[in-house]
Amino acid sequence: MTTAAAALAVTAPPPRPGLLEEVYRGWLMRRNPLACTVRMAERDGAVVGQHMGLFLTVSLFGPDAVKFVLLNREGIFSSRRAWDLIIGRIFTNGLMLRDGDEHRWHRNLMHQAFTWAALAEYVARMNPQIEERLARWRPEAFRAYPSLKRLTLELASSVFLGMQLGPEAEQLNRAFEDAVAASMSVVRLRIPGTSFARGLAGRELLARFFAARIPERRQGAGSDMFSRLCRAEDEQGERFADQEIVDHLIFLMMAAHDTTTSTLTSLLYALARHPEWQERVRAECLELGTRHLAFDAADRLVTLKRVMNETLRRWPPLSTIPRMALRDFEWQGHRVPAGAVTIVYPIHNHHLSEWWSEPFGFDPERFSEDRAEHRRHSHLFVPFGGGAHACIGLRFAELQIKAIVHQLVQRFRWSVPRGYEMPVQQSPISKPRDGLPLQLEPIA
Repeated sequence: MTTAAAALAVTAPPPRPGLLEEVYRGWLMRRNPLACTVRMAERDGAVVGQHMGLFLTVSLFGPDAVKFVLLNREGIFSSRRAWDLIIGRIFTNGLMLRDGDEHRWHRNLMHQAFTWAALAEYVARMNPQIEERLARWRPEAFRAYPSLKRLTLELASSVFLGMQLGPEAEQLNRAFEDAVAASMSVVRLRIPGTSFARGLAGRELLARFFAARIPERRQGAGSDMFSRLCRAEDEQGERFADQEIVDHLIFLMMAAHDTTTSTLTSLLYALARHPEWQERVRAECLELGTRHLAFDAADRLVTLKRVMNETLRRWPPLSTIPRMALRDFEWQGHRVPAGAVTIVYPIHNHHLSEWWSEPFGFDPERFSEDRAEHRRHSHLFVPFGGGAHACIGLRFAELQIKAIVHQLVQRFRWSVPRGYEMPVQQSPISKPRDGLPLQLEPIA
């Protein structure tokens, strides 16, 4: 199913598998990329070539490879051309789907929506909504993933769009779900009834929703992210075009909504499995003496930060990072041709026994200042990517997670039945296949 690294010379590409084998291999990778990448690396080494559809893919393993690809100091790799193959028709021209000077300009302009002042206002806006939503949670038949997904959508609509969606929330939620699911569709044709057709329809709904609201946001003085993007301008007075705003909002809403839901769900599962850590997080949050998390108090939640990092290590929302090689390159003595989809895997990096102690265990103390296992290599721990395309919203995501957990541990204890293990679907974004049933216990 895979071809050893020695076969990657331009003159000797790996043999193409049969159609059924190719489909089965793709299904396995989507279902459990950790198991697949561990098996590939152990069997075939640090460079592995495969055919996927019309493209040669080259998997590179290890933190040195991650650094080489993500820093891209020689300009070999394109993020846009790789992600276009996967999500280009759904999340068209999102920040991750841009390269070079274009990417730098868009990222610099977008940063005006992620300043410290903006983040502080977002946290203040989120806190009462978190409290209101958590007050509706009931212990009976509680499933964490859909409940958190609803919460993060409501927060995203407030922080990003500056509005309460009301009855429109369900429709937008389905649109986002359909769009994300379509990114992993095998058949990329608009055939009625297929997941890809539903994803395209979801994107079109979102585009209409955002585009209709741009003129008033350009003229207003709103402090939500949508308004900030509409008014952002560079030193020459250049602004985003309307379509660019639509493209960025659809991508940002997906990133904030789905990846944060993924991380929160995995974090709740980890704390349910490890109640001693749940109690440590609870004690730390209670020590702040506030119902809501203040922006300037977030960095004091050191234990929660370590738990969050360990959660991101074990269950990174994005398990796989692809790039397209723009020209031939060599890695560890193997020549890789231009046009190869070159892939690195945060989830594999995060479970390397030569770098992490007991990598399949849950041990937040590995992120303590004394141990600092994540600093053994600059690109060992990469849940938010790296280089020019490192996640622009990583600080926002951390603040949102902390704000939610801060209130959650004051309101509930939670657990899972003895012996329960969360069945994880790791692609396109890590999530539980059963919604993660939790036993909630309100704190009097």
